[in-house]
Amino acid sequence: MDLKEHIRGVPDFPKPGILFYDISTLLAHPDAWQVALGRLARIVSKHQPDILAGIESRGFLVAAPLAAKLGLGFCMVRKPGKLPGDVISHEYELEYGSDSIQIQSDAVAPGQRVVVLDDLLATGGTLGASLALFDKVGAKVVGAACIIELTFLGGRDKIGVPFDALIQYDD
Repeated sequence: MDLKEHIRGVPDFPKPGILFYDISTLLAHPDAWQVALGRLARIVSKHQPDILAGIESRGFLVAAPLAAKLGLGFCMVRKPGKLPGDVISHEYELEYGSDSIQIQSDAVAPGQRVVVLDDLLATGGTLGASLALFDKVGAKVVGAACIIELTFLGGRDKIGVPFDALIQYDD
């Protein structure tokens, strides 16, 4: 099955000149969604993770059902102020300014094997920051995966772990 047939391109979203790749059309098609989860399950399983991490917010849609399918734990990587209790933060630089992400302090244990998932890899900034955050707490990030990779933005080059994407766009 060609999963690209189930991804909708939305021009000029969220701002003029941007072509947004919308996975909601993939999620709405039960056969295509099952195929995508099956392919991701094969990719993720080879890393033998203990837990899957999803990056806010569409990464939750990928990582949570995949964790349930594989019998693994799931943790959320979120923006500040979204998680209750004690959190561990990591601040990272963006092209114009900085941002921060967090996990709950008890989300992963030192030495646990983590695979980080998101819907799309663009420049690699948030995914790279997520890897640094898990490194900060002593977890071992053994891989990362996304449904879509925008190869022309070079995000893969900023990821220091094995990375896979189901779909690639070259422009």
